[in-house]
Amino acid sequence: MSSNPQYLSGNEIRNIFLDFFAQRNHQILPSASLVPEDPTVLLTIAGMLPFKPIFLGQRTPEFKRATTSQKCIRTNDIENVGRTKRHHTFFEMLGNFSFGDYFKEQAIAWGWEISTQVFGFSPQNLVVSVFEDDDEAFGIWRDQIGVPIARIKRLGEDDNFWVSGPTGPCGPCSEIYYDFHPERGDENIDLEDDSRFIEFYNLVFMQYNRDASGNLTPLQNKNIDTGMGLERMAQILQKVPNNYETDLIFPIIQTAAQIAGVDYHKSDEKTKTSLKVIGDHVRSVVHMIADEIRASNVGRGYVLRRLIRRVVRHGRLIGISGEFTTQVAETAIALSESAYPNVRQREAAIKAELQREESNFLRTLDRGEKLLEEIIQEVKQQGKTEISGESAFTLYDTYGFPLELTQEVAEENHLTVDEAGFNIEMQKQVERAKAAHETIDLTVQGSLDKLAEHIQATEFLGYTQPATTAKVEAILVEGVSQEEVEAGTEVQILLDKTPFYAESGGQIGDRGYISGDGIVVRVEDMKKESDFFVHFGRIERGTLRVGDNVTAQIDPACRRRAQANHTATHLLQAALKKIVDDGISQAGSLVSFDRLRFDFNCPRALTAEEVQQIEEQVNAWIAEAHAAKVEVLPIAEAKARGAVAMFGEKYGEEVRVIDFPTVSMELCGGTHVSNTAEIGVFKIISEAGVASGVRRIEAVSGPAILDYLNLRDKVVKDLSDRFKVKPEELPDRITSLQSELRNSQKELEALKVQLAIAKSDSLLQTAQTVGDSKIIVAQLEDVDPESLKTAAERLLQKIGNGAVVLGSVPEEGKVSIVAAFSSEVNKKGLQAGKFVGAIAKICGGGGGGRPNLAQAGGRDASKLPEALEQAKSELKSALG
Repeated sequence: MSSNPQYLSGNEIRNIFLDFFAQRNHQILPSASLVPEDPTVLLTIAGMLPFKPIFLGQRTPEFKRATTSQKCIRTNDIENVGRTKRHHTFFEMLGNFSFGDYFKEQAIAWGWEISTQVFGFSPQNLVVSVFEDDDEAFGIWRDQIGVPIARIKRLGEDDNFWVSGPTGPCGPCSEIYYDFHPERGDENIDLEDDSRFIEFYNLVFMQYNRDASGNLTPLQNKNIDTGMGLERMAQILQKVPNNYETDLIFPIIQTAAQIAGVDYHKSDEKTKTSLKVIGDHVRSVVHMIADEIRASNVGRGYVLRRLIRRVVRHGRLIGISGEFTTQVAETAIALSESAYPNVRQREAAIKAELQREESNFLRTLDRGEKLLEEIIQEVKQQGKTEISGESAFTLYDTYGFPLELTQEVAEENHLTVDEAGFNIEMQKQVERAKAAHETIDLTVQGSLDKLAEHIQATEFLGYTQPATTAKVEAILVEGVSQEEVEAGTEVQILLDKTPFYAESGGQIGDRGYISGDGIVVRVEDMKKESDFFVHFGRIERGTLRVGDNVTAQIDPACRRRAQANHTATHLLQAALKKIVDDGISQAGSLVSFDRLRFDFNCPRALTAEEVQQIEEQVNAWIAEAHAAKVEVLPIAEAKARGAVAMFGEKYGEEVRVIDFPTVSMELCGGTHVSNTAEIGVFKIISEAGVASGVRRIEAVSGPAILDYLNLRDKVVKDLSDRFKVKPEELPDRITSLQSELRNSQKELEALKVQLAIAKSDSLLQTAQTVGDSKIIVAQLEDVDPESLKTAAERLLQKIGNGAVVLGSVPEEGKVSIVAAFSSEVNKKGLQAGKFVGAIAKICGGGGGGRPNLAQAGGRDASKLPEALEQAKSELKSALG
């Protein structure tokens, strides 16, 4: 290739990089999922993350050399997206890796070769940096590569020293920068000047281990980890002013601009920023959904929802009024499908998720934006510069406005948000559902990182052996390594081999015992971190020491229950695909000893008939006694045979296939029955929705059926005794009681309304004349919101031209306020919705409604008199 870089497409850059290193004996590996194995991060944030267990010594590499194009997502600096030349949430990191093979000299040589001879960069356009104390790298660049000393910059630890954490593998870095203006000379080079320099290739030399005291000792096996930003390379080679105008992103921007009816190049900076945000975020959401992430209010699901809502809002800012995300997603899919085929394979799921999220958000966005606009105007009128945390929380809780979105709009209006106040309001709310997955105790993980160089991976024997002799490799107490531990202590134990299944693929870990000479340890849970099986338990007798020979024995009854429920889960998924929709896919699962839970993607509720058919089909397969066929196959062959992958699981080159021929075939590392007849019986307990587009079936099978039936039988007997009827007569008796209850409730509601009217009629004599209108502002005791509204409407009808504001405390911690305004009052500029919303804030709430009738709520009953006094004052001022 010539010394002048020629135009290359993003796809060409990616392929050239991978081919270059493949020719140098690197194994090309596919990008890992955006859902990482590492429990310490929500998303795959770096190209090296999938290899972290290898770098930490927890896993043996299959290859000495590898090269990848890894999709990554980072949202820590999301506010810079679209505003700078090269900040993104989604990006691709090209990398070449050495696991104890070549090191610094070869990595530098290849880095220079691919930059200058392959991509055609002139040496005059390149500057390199090294760690300030790395004389070896400095010498290689100067003496072997021939880079002038003036263009080799020494940088400190913050810039050029990589660490995996406070302790563990680490090492110096060397970076290659492209210089857009070499004519400015070599004096006073400032690599922070991004108008001149862009870093495009980072070489990490992993050569040390750092201990708790900060001491560095050389690693026995030195590793190489590099990263070349694909978007940055495209900017340089395509000669465009920023990453967004490369062929990786700009077609998405053009699609959005076309929908909005604007020309990107003729637009102002604000419109360009919104178009760039859309271009970036759409890439993120397409790949996240393709990797089976679904929008929610927790974890990575919240990241996805936040990104989708930012796309929608920025679409609104440039004039897009309707739904549009599926159109821009189509462009993103077309751009990515050659490198990442799963985006096209998951096209229907991607578009369905976007359409659902966009539709739901648009329903609340209008009201939320109007309320936020009112809040901003009110803050400015009061001469303040901060939106209260309470207002921000109302927007979040009622209108689905993420705090970050409120902060973004506030910043556009030169305001801030009281984030501390928002967090206080969040804490008052009922604790949200916890994330569906468990992660290993990080203190244990940190200790494993330290132990990784001294102990071998655990050998798992549990598929075929319920018990085994083993050696105690390590003992941890609260994450701290111990040599011996006495009875009564909670411990985490690592053995050289184990029959205990560790929690994975939705199946909980085995229970059982570890025993030895005078030692008994009850194992209460099992976790897996990389290749280590961690036995969580309590020493019940004796003293356990590192090096002890012990016997590890699982609880066979618990294992049988888990096996039955896990195989039943496979049969359930097969039945769903057969009876409901072949496109159904798993969205999560739990296999425990007493029940199973299966979450699946489905846009509607199942009918009662479908639930019955599914249950009957699973039981038919159980009765047919299908034998299990378990094989370990190359992943490509397994997929070619039609094996279904389990949600959230990571797979190597070889996979375990659980096949019940003609019924179900899945990739699965869990434990299963050898024949479906061993399950016995399967019973669905419930079917319900758990999130937008996600349904959940809970069921029991095998030995757990008896527990379920015993509980049901006890409940039925208890109800029969209470109602003094036979079990078969219970439905009619309950229907009769429900009818009686409904009639009583109707009578009670009517009485409440009559009582409210009676109380309100006495307020007519308190009406005050203000100008040509009458006003009534008062508090009624113990009146529910509906009755309060009826009373306000009745009073307004009686006074004619005027305004009525009533408040009540129907129950502890709940305030209700109603405003009813006549048309004459509306003509004077007063609207009930805006008026009552502002008044309710005094009570820690909010609300709104029509100009003539509106209702609001609050939480601080002690502030109701103050709120009503404020209402009266404002009415007098406006109407007088």
